[in-house]
Formats: sequence, structure tokens, C-alpha cells
Amino acid sequence: MPKFVFSTSRTANATKRIVVIFATLLIWPLAASAQLNVLISGGFTGAYEQLLPEFERTSGIKVITGSGSSQGTGPQTIGSQLARGVPANVVILSREGLNELIAANRIAAGTDADLARTPLGVAVRAGAPKPDVSTVEAFKQVVLKAKVVAVPSSTSGIFLTKDVFPRLGIADKINVKLTPRGTGAAAMVAAGEADVAVMPVSEIVHAPGVELAGVIAEEIQLNQVFAAAIVAGSKEVEAAKRLIAFLASERASAAIKSGGMEPLGQRRPN
Repeated sequence: MPKFVFSTSRTANATKRIVVIFATLLIWPLAASAQLNVLISGGFTGAYEQLLPEFERTSGIKVITGSGSSQGTGPQTIGSQLARGVPANVVILSREGLNELIAANRIAAGTDADLARTPLGVAVRAGAPKPDVSTVEAFKQVVLKAKVVAVPSSTSGIFLTKDVFPRLGIADKINVKLTPRGTGAAAMVAAGEADVAVMPVSEIVHAPGVELAGVIAEEIQLNQVFAAAIVAGSKEVEAAKRLIAFLASERASAAIKSGGMEPLGQRRPN
């Protein structure tokens, strides 16, 4: 009888171990099949689209991407989308827009990371002569002569219309058309509806039908930083951290540079 009791106990323990192992095997695929929802503005999109397939392949994490503007008004800003409950685990947008989200308690504390920096440039229709925009006076003359100047209504457009154009004394002398996104400003130039667009270089180099005429002078420049962060209340924190770390890694540098930006995730010592 004692032998029989001992054998039954051993069988019970073995059964428990099998149950634990089986439960663990069930959990692993769930962890590997994490899904992220990302909201991204236009400035970092070119590099992001190049890098995302490798991230999904190497991490096993599925990413669903939506878009929105960094700042401004209207329902398609990233802030407005978060406010009405659009699902998002990670946001990627201008540092100015991200700071607004941080102030509104939309971002998990301490999760923000700068990814890249890009200057403002001037776009012209592909094949058109490229005007000199390298000095303040040269830029001023280009926009004064243009029948229509297209600019995004987000961070760069706010800077141009509220700061640069008034500072140059030309705010009431130029015909500025604001578009919800940089893609819209570039499309106006490509279609011949605007002579030039002033917008982040990273959005010009990936836009069809336009070419970069040049970068505007440092005195009127906005070297725009694009950053990423985890949305407050996200249920996929570890997966979100992995995505941001990947975008800030040395591996992302080549794609960022090819998109007209300077990588900031892996800063070099001065």
C-alpha cells in the first residue's frame, strides 16, 4: 500500500509539470504575436516605411500604422485622434507636437526619445529650374515672386506663418496656401498649383513629382526634431519599447540619412 500511494503522488506531480509546460507553450506564441498601433506624422514617414518591414520580421511584432499631423487644428492631428480614442501604442511626430501631448498627459512618462532632425527646404516641380534659397534675401525674393507658396499647416507651417513671414515683412505680400499635411503641399507643386512649397526636407525627398531646390538660411531655419513615445495606458509597453529602440538604433541610421535627416538616437560625442 505505501508503494501504491508513492506512485500515485509521483504521477500527480508529473501531471502538474506537464500542465505547467503546456501552459507556458501556450503563452509564448501570444507574446511573440504582439500587435502595435502607431500614429505617425509625415516628417519621419520615409525612413519609418523603409525600416518597418525589418522590425516586423526580426521581432515578430505586427505593426498597424495610421497617420496624422503633429500640430494644428482639425480632426486629423495626432492629438485629436488620441482624444477621440483612436487606438495607438506609439506616436512619432515633431518634438513640438510631442511636448503638447506630454503636457496633456497623453504620453507615458519618461518614454519619449528623439529620433532624427531635418531642416526646412524649398520644393519645386520636378525638372523646373532650382532657385537659390540659401540666403535670407534670396529666399524672400523666391516666395515674393511665387504666385502660390504651399506650406503644411502643422509644425513647420506654424513656424513659417507665425514667425518667419511676419519677421521678413512679407506676410501680407505672399499668397500662402496651407495644406493639412506636407504631402498635400508637395502635391500642389507637383500639379502646378503652387510654384514652391516650404516644408521639412525629409518630406520633400520622398514626395513624387517634386525636387529639393535647397535648404533655407540658418537665420530663418527650423531644424525640426522628430521623436517617438509610448501612449499613456498602452497595453503593449514592451513591444512599444522595442520599436522605439529599433528606430533609435544604429541600424536605423542609413535609412534616416537617406531620408534627408540626421539620426539622433545614437549621438556621437562632440
